[in-house]
Amino acid sequence: MAGMDTSKRQRPKVGYGELLATIADHEKYRQRLPGGKRAIFQFRDLSHLTMAGADLAGADFTGCNLQSANFSDSNLSNAVLYGADLRGAVMHGARLDRADLRGASLRGADLTGARLQDADMRDGVIAERDISGNMQLKKPDYDAVDLGGARLVAADLTGANMTGVAAGRTDFTDALLVNCVLTRANLTAARLDGANLSGADLTGANLKDAQLRGAVLVGVKLENTMMAGADIKDVLDDKPRGRPLAELGVPIEEAFRLYRLWVETGGRQGRLFDFSRLDLRHIGARPGLVLTGAVMDGVILQGLDLQRASFQGARLADADLRDSNLCGADLRGANLSGALLVRADLRDADLGPLMVSGNRAFPVNLMRSLLRSADLRGARLNQAWLDEADMSRALLEGADLSDARLPLRQG
Repeated sequence: MAGMDTSKRQRPKVGYGELLATIADHEKYRQRLPGGKRAIFQFRDLSHLTMAGADLAGADFTGCNLQSANFSDSNLSNAVLYGADLRGAVMHGARLDRADLRGASLRGADLTGARLQDADMRDGVIAERDISGNMQLKKPDYDAVDLGGARLVAADLTGANMTGVAAGRTDFTDALLVNCVLTRANLTAARLDGANLSGADLTGANLKDAQLRGAVLVGVKLENTMMAGADIKDVLDDKPRGRPLAELGVPIEEAFRLYRLWVETGGRQGRLFDFSRLDLRHIGARPGLVLTGAVMDGVILQGLDLQRASFQGARLADADLRDSNLCGADLRGANLSGALLVRADLRDADLGPLMVSGNRAFPVNLMRSLLRSADLRGARLNQAWLDEADMSRALLEGADLSDARLPLRQG
């Protein structure tokens, strides 16, 4: 390549004064106010600077040095981070929807709880002028996006294009990788325990020695995928689980109809069913489903739309409700001990006690349940038994936890 090696070029440093002024102008730009101007930091050095909570949606950080920068809770949706060096950056809860991260390095970055829906994380090439003024094309020092050793725990990467990404030993625990393109990705020894990879394309990917315990692998493309040494214990894939539906004696639609009739008539009509250990993932969206008092221990309802469903007093011990929509559901007095509720949407759900005759109260049993990254905002959890429950990263804003038996403090 003629001229200067641009990979070694010194990036002009951005000072805090310039940074704050540029962020202020960008926020005006975003709000379409007078004096607004889009933030463009191309090929600058912003390493170690704090931009936590800033609205930098659509900002241009092409080729920037952003090592150890703090972007916690910032809005970087549609931002251009093409070829940027984000090694060691702190990006807790950052929004990177549709961000252009082609050719970027995120080695060792912390993106816990970040959202990267439809982000572009493919290989990239940078064009720069050398000292002679000639335009030169170069790849960053790191060819594909480098996520080696990064932390993406509970991150949302739905629809992200991660073709060829280098993600050896990266932590994707409980991450959402739904419909993610991971063709030819290097995921050697990556941690994907509890991750949802539904619909992901892993064609030609390397998952040697990866940890996939309890991961969701429904509808995943695995052509020419290397899985040697991968830990796939308790993986939920396309294979039906548990009891065969034929044991109900009637089609599932008829079973739901008869059970609801049994509930509504106090047992005078309809029929009582045992739904325990059935795989009901195929039933589709069921808002308002009535299964009051139902026996459903170990049932699989992963990823279903069950908003406003009635599960009062139901037995749901060890049930799989991961990624389910239980918004506004009535779960008063239900037994959810040991249930999987990772990433479940429980906003405004009623998980309070079930009052029965004689003023007796039956609290919800959530002992030993997994509520990691569950959305419990506005939920009623008064008097709930949460002993030994894992509520790591659960959203609890506006939730009623009065008189609840809480687990020990968790991270």
